[in-house]
Amino acid sequence: MGNGDAVELKEKYLFPNVRTYYSQPLVLAEGRGVRVRDAAGRDYLDLFGGILTVSVGHAHPRVNAAVCEQVGRMMHTSTCYLNQPMLDLARRLAEITPGRLQKSFFTNSGTEAIETAVAAARAYTGRHEVIALRHSYHGRSQLATTLTANAAWRTSSPLPGIVHAHNAYCYRCAYGLSYPGCDVACARDLEELIRTTTTGAVAAFIAEPIQGVGGFITPPPEYFRVAVDIVRRHGGVFICDEVQTGFGRTGSFMFGIEHWGVEPEIMVFAKGLANGAPIGATIAVPEVADACTGYSISTFGGNPVSMIAALATLEVIMEEDLPARVARTGDVLMQGLRALQEHHPFVGDVRGKGLMVGVELVGEAKAPAPDLALAFMELAREEGVLVGRGGLYGNVLRIAPPMSISEDEVAEALDKLGRVCQRLNGRA
Repeated sequence: MGNGDAVELKEKYLFPNVRTYYSQPLVLAEGRGVRVRDAAGRDYLDLFGGILTVSVGHAHPRVNAAVCEQVGRMMHTSTCYLNQPMLDLARRLAEITPGRLQKSFFTNSGTEAIETAVAAARAYTGRHEVIALRHSYHGRSQLATTLTANAAWRTSSPLPGIVHAHNAYCYRCAYGLSYPGCDVACARDLEELIRTTTTGAVAAFIAEPIQGVGGFITPPPEYFRVAVDIVRRHGGVFICDEVQTGFGRTGSFMFGIEHWGVEPEIMVFAKGLANGAPIGATIAVPEVADACTGYSISTFGGNPVSMIAALATLEVIMEEDLPARVARTGDVLMQGLRALQEHHPFVGDVRGKGLMVGVELVGEAKAPAPDLALAFMELAREEGVLVGRGGLYGNVLRIAPPMSISEDEVAEALDKLGRVCQRLNGRA
């Protein structure tokens, strides 16, 4: 299928809000490891991994073999029945997550997992109001888009009971301060936010350890400790959205929040947990999970094929110690991108952890440069590299390859991205 045919079919048969990258949409046909191939037979280094979902590499033989074996045995049960892979995965998640997290509910997507988490927090606390962060993204349902704090992703009918706190966007501090002299004012403002925009009795605080769609915004070390302490003093629980940051993506640890030393009452997963198989999971401490006593089912939640894909993916992550590997390769990637920053003034900020790195492109006086980001992506495609884009202003490149990427492949990616920067010099 050519790109022209794909565009014609998309316009005829898909909703117009199915958004694609590039002036001419890219039709991907196959992938292996950190490389993908389009329908015309051209290869690319995949530095976005299906939105941080292909965690251990495209077509990983061990994951594929486990999935194929399970498909031959049974594909579907629903949560009206138990299946062994679902029970095994629930036990495994309880073993590897921090703190007292123990009981899981499986769904088919991150959005559903977020819905489950908020419902659990409200059931446990008997309260309704939830605090989310500005620049956040939490999914595509009505509740999830209300939690999301980016107008481009919100629906026209937000739900009541959600307020949004300042996020720790140090590069564009809402207070005009600089870290560490700011004393994390963005986190401390939660006290006044609760006292002025809520009833004073909140159900939950929900946050991504590193904001994904928001542009890989990475808070300073104290942020979560201060913010979560304030919320707990007002009776709320902490929902940690690890949909993008989980399972070694941020390096050194299995979960992003472990960099900040805070243990959530509820944690949410999807994406990289199953290396591309559809999955969502919500895990909670026993007392929160046990508050969920009303009837609930998930037709595709706990699907044995997705459960097996997740178990196989976790085995690869653990046995190959990918969190440690990601710390090493991520350091090489970060150093290389910061070297490009030194030579190209339009690279305003390089941030993130592990293999979750944001590159913010700017013009004069740090003005967001979304047009430059679009041009960068087009040129990167020409150089054979695929990157993502995000941020409130659409000016942040999101670089998050499969965690199996080697240091040689990181060097290759940096070389190609360096050529893109050189080609952009005349446009910035």
